[in-house]
Amino acid sequence: MQIISHRGYWLEKPERNLKIAFERSFDLGFGTETDVRDVAGRLVISHDMPNGNEMSLDDLLEIMSGRNLPLAMNIKADGLCEPLQAAFAAHGHSNWFVFDMAVPDMRSYLASGVSTYSRLSEIEPVPAWLCEADGIWLDSFGSEWYSREQLADLLASGKQICVVSSELHGREHLPLWQLLAEFQGAVNLTLCTDVPESARTFFKE
Repeated sequence: MQIISHRGYWLEKPERNLKIAFERSFDLGFGTETDVRDVAGRLVISHDMPNGNEMSLDDLLEIMSGRNLPLAMNIKADGLCEPLQAAFAAHGHSNWFVFDMAVPDMRSYLASGVSTYSRLSEIEPVPAWLCEADGIWLDSFGSEWYSREQLADLLASGKQICVVSSELHGREHLPLWQLLAEFQGAVNLTLCTDVPESARTFFKE
């Protein structure tokens, strides 16, 4: 199982998606999930509406500095496929995937061969373009809705599975982590968490 941080490894909420959080995450060997948008032709890192002062995607990839840790790119705007591919190619970074784009926009990523994950949750029980997708972004907006057997079936499908940890939605994470511990040897399992060091200790990764 891989562990990635959520919007960098932040210790205080204002650090989310900022340089200090990404440096901390990458220096400790954790990849990250983050959000990408465009502002006047620039790709920037921003979960919410940008104001033009955000870190650029190029800046993020410079911080990564050849370490090729996994990057999960939450797509917040349409039409970013080609510039994203160009940015990652320019920095020689190949360990990345995209998710959460609009369903029509998802076709461009699939057609371009970009590693693309489709969202599965209690709200989205049938993921879009599931057969074509490389992985599944497994989320629970309320309490975890999937069983041990359902998780086992997903992992057996051969697709990459990235699980959203419960604390991202303000819930206690230990029950989910105890379930995931049964599958932590799976090479196609990733956990996205706000507390990656705690996860590393828990799973002894």
